Formats: sequence, C-alpha cells, structure tokens
Amino acid sequence: MGKGDLFRKRPCRICKRWFMPNAKLKDRQMTCGDPECRREWHRKKCKEWNRKNPDYFKTNYLQKKIMAATPAAHLPRSFQLNCRLKSGLPLSYVQEVIGIKHLVIIEYFGQLLFRRFQEVLRAQPVVITKEPLRLPP
Repeated sequence: MGKGDLFRKRPCRICKRWFMPNAKLKDRQMTCGDPECRREWHRKKCKEWNRKNPDYFKTNYLQKKIMAATPAAHLPRSFQLNCRLKSGLPLSYVQEVIGIKHLVIIEYFGQLLFRRFQEVLRAQPVVITKEPLRLPP
C-alpha cells in the first residue's frame, strides 16, 4: 500500500457513501464519520466480538462474585453469603461445609439452569386438551 493510497477516497462500510479518510487515522477509518454510521459500526464490531468471546462476561461476573464473597482478613469468620437463589437449604451450614467459593459457583450454576429451564418452558406451545367450562346462560 503506497503513501498515496492512504489519502484516497473510500466507501463507508455502513452507508456506502464515499469519503476522504482522516490523515491521522490512516487506514483504520472505516466509516464516513457520520454519528449514525459510527454507532452502527461500533454495534457490529461489538456483536462480532461477543460472538467470538461468549464466556468473557460469564467468567468476569463469576470472578467478581467470588472476590466479593471471599471474606477478607478483617471480616468475622461468621461471614454470611447473600444468596439470591432461594433453595431452602441452611446456607450457613452449606457454606461451612463446602466453602464460600464453591457455594458461589453452585449458586451461579443453579441460576443458569433455572434460566435455561424457563426459556425451554416459554418455547413450548400451550395446548388446550379439553373444552373450557362455560357458565350457564
């Protein structure tokens, strides 16, 4: 790519209009500079990145949750994890037996299973098997 190629007009990747690229951005500028085109380009690139890195946010969330749940040296030994999944189990006993980190991972796995179960149920069609009862006239 020659020096003159950097300053030639090129088509916007979104709206397809021709534009003169900014000299500071060189060959990195993909859109014409219109805010809508930039926003759409950013949306496309984020979607592509999320498709290539599906576990990034799950891992990040789980790591933050474990770090927040792990008691520091100044916290009392009786630190109680705030669990969003209402299982009815005595969490203080479970936490004591298996540890906070394992409890956080199990809670997270339970949330994922519950969410997946709800998605499957919503996807199933509702079938009425018998005629509804009617009130007499």
